[in-house]
Amino acid sequence: MTPGLWPPSGPEIVFLLLGLVALGSGVLVVTTKRLVHAALWLVVCFGALAGCYLVLTAEFVAWVQVLIYAGAVVVLLLFGIMLTRAPTGRSEELDSGNWWAAALVALATAGVLVTVVISGFRDAYAPLEPGRGSAGEIGAGIFRTWVLPFEVLSLLLLAALIGAIVISRTDITGRR
Repeated sequence: MTPGLWPPSGPEIVFLLLGLVALGSGVLVVTTKRLVHAALWLVVCFGALAGCYLVLTAEFVAWVQVLIYAGAVVVLLLFGIMLTRAPTGRSEELDSGNWWAAALVALATAGVLVTVVISGFRDAYAPLEPGRGSAGEIGAGIFRTWVLPFEVLSLLLLAALIGAIVISRTDITGRR
């Protein structure tokens, strides 16, 4: 017999609150007109997601989220902003005026995703058990199943960093 879904337990309430923080900061990432503020809201979003992983007892994934995404990816993003001399203050050029179309597409996509998740997991209940997100299980999954996408992503990030450096260099000319 599975436990009822109401009233929610303490971890479920914390998970919901962290999810709301992640959702709110994610919205602020794409709606702010300051590029550096968007990067900082992205750190908040990644931190809330790491908290969600902790609630789900996946400590290793939570630390990877903090170290790789909240640390390395955001630092890479900030270096890219600085190297390409992008405007760091308020910029009206970042608004194309098509926010209503983007909001409509975002709401439609969210509706489809929520519908699919609810219909797919309506009767599923997974109790939170310690150790299910252990480093051994995660490592086996990454290096057996997901090794190719993982390496492709690392090459993509490296190419983006090299591209930002090349674009920012003013001493490089078209002459050989």
